[in-house]
Amino acid sequence: MKRAHIEPFFATLRAANPQPNTELEYTSVFELLAAVLLSAQATDVGVNKATRRLFPVAGTPQAILDLGLERLEGYIKTIGLYKSKARHLMETCRILVEEHGGQVPRTREALEALPGVGRKTANVVLNVAFGQPTMAVDTHIFRVGNRTGLAPGKTPLAVEMQLLDRIPPAYLVDAHHWLILHGRYVCQARQPRCWECAVAPYCGYRSKSPMPAKT
Repeated sequence: MKRAHIEPFFATLRAANPQPNTELEYTSVFELLAAVLLSAQATDVGVNKATRRLFPVAGTPQAILDLGLERLEGYIKTIGLYKSKARHLMETCRILVEEHGGQVPRTREALEALPGVGRKTANVVLNVAFGQPTMAVDTHIFRVGNRTGLAPGKTPLAVEMQLLDRIPPAYLVDAHHWLILHGRYVCQARQPRCWECAVAPYCGYRSKSPMPAKT
């Protein structure tokens, strides 16, 4: 993608969705952290179904600890890899209570020191909860970055660095939401919906998908 096309690319996405947000449901920074931790290799829809039951009962680190591992597993057993995620979440809650006064830390280093929290999860929390211009590269953003030519890279970190370098500052805080939603609903993996893509004029992807024939 030509640099001259990047600004109108994001201006178009912003015009269609001026205030994007994560599709994970949460009411506090801790609930956001827990939801993102649980979302690895799972859908937001599936995580939301589980946390709608869990968070009203245990929505703080101490409440999760009081719940205990076995009961926590019962609440999240519909989520993939739930046993390891439950262990990670319990240990994360212990660290939050013992080392951070029950609060979610605001630095990447402290977040990535929590069990089950990698760079992508930390980036989501820093961006969504604390308004930092980070880029959480999931499978959708990795695909969109490469397919459109916006941020080609062989690894998520390479794509992240490209995005941070190429996206105009005015769009950085919301950019990862726009790209995730675009990848989830329009620039899909198997067949990108180019015929209904508002940013197609700025996209570097040349094999545009034809509109499906009416049946």
